[in-house]
Amino acid sequence: MEFTTSNETEFSNETLWSGLQENNTDSNGDYYFDSYDHFTVHEGMLKDNVRTDAYKKAILRNPYLFEDKIVLDIGCGTGILSFFAVQAGAKHVYAVDNSEIAEQAIKIVAKNSLNDKITVLKGKIEEIELPVSSVDIIISEWMGIFLLYEGMINSIIFARDKWLSKNGLLFPDKAKIWVAGLEDASCKDERIEFWNDIYGIDMSPMRKIAIKEPSIDVVEATNLVSTSTPVFEVDLQKCNLEQLSFISTFRLQFTRKDFMHAIVGWFEVIFTHCHKAITLTTSPKCEATHWKHTIFYLEESIPVDVGEILNGAIAVRFSLRFERGLDIKISVNKEGKMPIHSFQYYRLR
Repeated sequence: MEFTTSNETEFSNETLWSGLQENNTDSNGDYYFDSYDHFTVHEGMLKDNVRTDAYKKAILRNPYLFEDKIVLDIGCGTGILSFFAVQAGAKHVYAVDNSEIAEQAIKIVAKNSLNDKITVLKGKIEEIELPVSSVDIIISEWMGIFLLYEGMINSIIFARDKWLSKNGLLFPDKAKIWVAGLEDASCKDERIEFWNDIYGIDMSPMRKIAIKEPSIDVVEATNLVSTSTPVFEVDLQKCNLEQLSFISTFRLQFTRKDFMHAIVGWFEVIFTHCHKAITLTTSPKCEATHWKHTIFYLEESIPVDVGEILNGAIAVRFSLRFERGLDIKISVNKEGKMPIHSFQYYRLR
């Protein structure tokens, strides 16, 4: 890996989150499951060919892994991954979802005459009981924006520890988060600088709020102004909850003379248990997905030149008050003709 744990002063344990203002609004997370009741959410995911084809290839191209196996599908939605598992030869699939879409999944299974192969269970994976003591494979499309935001990785770890057999498999089993420098003047003006002058009224206090909220949008590869590098890697077969909050440093080299307005982040997951590993990537250099990209706008635009180096650090933790949300801190440091050193807080919630 190209990143290391940061020892920078502003990333010390005592000061890391001291400048982050928490609100007083708690959330029980019900909104998360409620959001998946809407058919348009599932339509969007099923039409995401990058996402769906990656799972289809990982499962159907490796039937020897699924033949006669008991499979657990977490966050099954309409049940598409469960159907792939059955097509690959699974003995039985237990499909779990806590949203009302589970009722539709039950009807879809019956409509396809697969009640003897797929059992749909409505409820939280942490609260339900399976009619089996263990499963051979856990499949799940658990990823959220920036990999971890509103994702279900906590539920995957819980299910892994409770039900996955000793030699059981996770699909996917590895994941990475990547970052790069981004030129994005027009969008920054539209979303951030917009607040400085609205019909002649200075609304800049709103700018301070807007810049803390990362923008979720599709980034074109032509807007990248630097190399990219991973800042986080996780092995779902082995990780624990504590490892999901992280601090790492990164180093980017600029590839053209331009301005950098933001750090952009994306993720990839890998199915390494396949005969030939399959990677599902959300990189700006590949076809866009429904996850899009996560854009962290900087306070100041940074002039950059070919070959210059940006050293940075990123800290990510799950929000203390907003379930499934993230608190993020990014530090950037560029030497050269116009040196820059700054850090900012962001919230995904």
